[in-house]
Amino acid sequence: MKINENYLKLEESYLFSTIAHKVAAYQKANPQKKIIRMGIGDVTLPLCPAVVTAMRDAAAEMGRKESFHGYGPEQGYPFLKEAVQHYYFSRNIKLDEHEIFISDGAKSDVGNILDILSADNTVLIPNPVYPVYVDTNLMAGRKIVYMDANRENGFLPLPDDRVEADIIYLCSPNNPTGAVYSKEQLQKWVDYALSRNALILFDAAYEAFVKDSALPRSIYEIDGAKRCAIEFCSLSKTAGFTGTRCGYTIVPEALEFDGVKLNKLWLRRQTTKFNGVPYVIQRAAAAAFSEVGQKQIRENLQYYADNARIMTGAMKETGLWFTGGENSPYIWMQCPNGMGSWEFFDLLLNELNVVGTPGEGFGENGKGYFRLTAFGDRQDTAEAMNRLTDYLK
Repeated sequence: MKINENYLKLEESYLFSTIAHKVAAYQKANPQKKIIRMGIGDVTLPLCPAVVTAMRDAAAEMGRKESFHGYGPEQGYPFLKEAVQHYYFSRNIKLDEHEIFISDGAKSDVGNILDILSADNTVLIPNPVYPVYVDTNLMAGRKIVYMDANRENGFLPLPDDRVEADIIYLCSPNNPTGAVYSKEQLQKWVDYALSRNALILFDAAYEAFVKDSALPRSIYEIDGAKRCAIEFCSLSKTAGFTGTRCGYTIVPEALEFDGVKLNKLWLRRQTTKFNGVPYVIQRAAAAAFSEVGQKQIRENLQYYADNARIMTGAMKETGLWFTGGENSPYIWMQCPNGMGSWEFFDLLLNELNVVGTPGEGFGENGKGYFRLTAFGDRQDTAEAMNRLTDYLK
């Protein structure tokens, strides 16, 4: 028996596990301190009433013989797939129902999609980056090439014709930087992928936070994208499903490589390795797409957007360079006074009792930067920003 030695190439601890251990140790030593957590991107508002009602009703169905549901379709119940289909159509994006796959979250599918792609592919990943993109490819032993995201390009790198890649990861609005690609910029990526017969894996988990109508919320707003891109999305941040888990992946019928349709391969993979999202959760998710559900969700999204506005105001008051916050729930800030990102993490935790995420944890280009999230409580967010501005004045 041999292990997968690629796992030995991974960092010993996942970024957020390291942060959790540090915070737990500080809290144990200082139980009287109130720590404000603005690190991990977990929501704080409860599920909206329409979702809770649908979940309760679905749970009751499961308790009656005549309405009990056992195994469901691995790719999702038609009622939820239709809801997702209508959601895209409301933004003038036409999808066939069989192109939509319901999952237990974007994180799972971003990693699992690699099952249908050869380990011989070269992967192009931005730096800094959401760690899952890197780690899942390291686990498979793929060659990784990094694109340089930095302050000069607004942390939105564009294609380099000198770089050859087979799989391209893009995330917009970006995690961790909060930066958002324009349609013109994404068109360059689509053209690049089409010219090289490459595949774009597009993470749209934060699309609902885009308020500027000129900015794209889906890769499929771009000409040619259905021939070169898979899109992943999630209800975790948009509808508060971090604790209930539901997302969806779009694999267009037009995606074909070497005469093989990726939609067919992904369906085969899912029907073999995945038993589907629970019926109760899918009913709740469908309610999130209803007219009343969307209204209630927009109210929650506005709450987080107002938190972000408080945070961007603090950045401007202190004169710190930052990106994000306007069409994204993340603030990506340059650490003050030339501090390193872990150095600034320790200062915030020990001096201000505020937790954020060191940019260095997202890659080499994150050194000297820091991520804060707008998913916290309003009062806590305001207090944390007051502590920061007072300290830096």
